[in-house]
Amino acid sequence: MQSPSSLRSFCAAAKEMTVRDALNSAIDEEMSADSKVYLMGEEVGEYQGAYKISKGLLQKFGPDRVLDTPITEAGFTGIGVGSAFYGLKPIVEFMTFNFAMQAIDHIINSAAKTNYMSAGQISVPIVFRGPNGAAAGVAAQHSQCFAAWYGSCPGLKVLSPYSAEDARGLLKAAIRDPDPVVFLENEILYGEAFPVSAEVLDPSFVLPIGKAKIEREGTDVTVTAFSKMVGYALKAAEILEKEGINVEVINLRSIRPLDRATINQSVRKTNRLVTVEEGWPQHGIGAEICTSVVEESFDYLDAPVERITGADVPMPYAANLERMAVPQIEDIVRAVKRACSRSARGK
Repeated sequence: MQSPSSLRSFCAAAKEMTVRDALNSAIDEEMSADSKVYLMGEEVGEYQGAYKISKGLLQKFGPDRVLDTPITEAGFTGIGVGSAFYGLKPIVEFMTFNFAMQAIDHIINSAAKTNYMSAGQISVPIVFRGPNGAAAGVAAQHSQCFAAWYGSCPGLKVLSPYSAEDARGLLKAAIRDPDPVVFLENEILYGEAFPVSAEVLDPSFVLPIGKAKIEREGTDVTVTAFSKMVGYALKAAEILEKEGINVEVINLRSIRPLDRATINQSVRKTNRLVTVEEGWPQHGIGAEICTSVVEESFDYLDAPVERITGADVPMPYAANLERMAVPQIEDIVRAVKRACSRSARGK
């Protein structure tokens, strides 16, 4: 048993950080370390960011490196891509990734394909970041998950953080990467605080792109998730543990490249798979993961794979319908029980 003094020492050393502060500190540190890094987007400067991710950066770095733009995503995204061609390292913030649809030609045709089309002569070190997926009460046009959209495109790297550790380590990796990175955040997670270690707070901390994290080890079933759904999966695992089901939860972190090795290694241990995502079911991230497992680990499966996704409809505005259109913790619990051949009735 730990002594009171050691517990006090641990409590004094323990620290929590919100995802918002993790993103802010990552941008701050990378801009301080490299004068080629700059931030541009709507309201990132004077207003300190629509979600306060860029708080304090204009005052520290000035208007030449923190640029407020007009409401013209196609315009400022194109400027960002062009500046990346010439060696700068822009961070392009979209107030929501739904607005990035105005700029998708620059993201796909200019940023993602230029390195290949130039035979490696032109690098495009640019980060496209902002909130992705459903928030609350913002209806169909502002609630889409773009992970599968961008995840299908060669030439892009696509990341989606869950925790403060993810946000700090992955954003720093994205800014340093020589290729274009789509960085899909979640508005609901911005204010959520997570414990962080001294290692995570170190300015040199960075996470590898393309590597998933096993958030919770288990033996009975593998559950994959990313962004906000990781938290849902962990809560479902706590419920299921009380019923004797030991769930392994994988935080994907990286959508493209996808860490197929970690996923398949886990399924070969647990012999069952449930994928969770907020996006639509057809051609989704879960579909790609299920295909990978069927192709590489089919003989290890003891049950059909299960996919939990958003409903195959545009997002409703009414709160009761919205809740039905996105995955809930109880949906994950039921799917795991089906995978483990245990009836969800009466549980």
